[in-house]
Amino acid sequence: MKIAAQLYTLREFLKTEEDIAATLQKVKEIGYNEVQVSGLGPIGDEALKTIVDRVGLHICATHIPFADMVNDLDAVIAKHKLWDCKYVGIGGLPGEYRSSAEGYATFAKLASDISRKLKEAGLQFIYHNHAFEFAKFEGKSGMEILFDESDASAFGFELDVHWVQAGGADPIEWIRKVNGRMQVVHLKDFVVTPNSERLFAEIGEGNMNFRGILQACEETGVEFGAVEQDNCYGRDPFECLAVSARNLKALGASF
Repeated sequence: MKIAAQLYTLREFLKTEEDIAATLQKVKEIGYNEVQVSGLGPIGDEALKTIVDRVGLHICATHIPFADMVNDLDAVIAKHKLWDCKYVGIGGLPGEYRSSAEGYATFAKLASDISRKLKEAGLQFIYHNHAFEFAKFEGKSGMEILFDESDASAFGFELDVHWVQAGGADPIEWIRKVNGRMQVVHLKDFVVTPNSERLFAEIGEGNMNFRGILQACEETGVEFGAVEQDNCYGRDPFECLAVSARNLKALGASF
């Protein structure tokens, strides 16, 4: 599994094309060779491709609005082909599907239709979870409904291990559950304060079992592990990514 930087971590440094170029150069200098595109300000598809090629990075995955897939899938496919990026992700379930089992099942079928079209184009749909998907509807969680009601041959997952654990589930168990349906995983840690606050943290600085998580990812053939830290609490996000990289290397991760 290759480690990537999820650019959402650096979203405050991605407002303009010039910001994006400078930020991606720093990401490369930290030691990342792969990035997941998310949280960028306005930039043309060709311009972004030019920057990543010049810097020496590869776009391994994206997060894009689900509406883009519904309304202009051809443009989504063209963009990912241009970027040599196979994995087309969404950051979470649109709000209108979250309140019932029927909503989850409806989304699973709609996203499966889109996933099959992406697969025909040589691409792969991936679904990124938060904690709310682990709410239960008559004993069955939203995540279980997505897993059971979607097309296993086309609908892929991008588990966020932090949010799986925050939802009360076992990240390692879920990594094994989606075996064969997950090629990109989100790596995210957290600490707990003496006041019982849960705060995002650099990989290896918190309470997540990353030795076990990385082992499960290797066992199930995950291709990319994207490091994400939603909030750095005033610390330098570049340094946070660097700390995560050092700790992952110490655990034997590949860059």
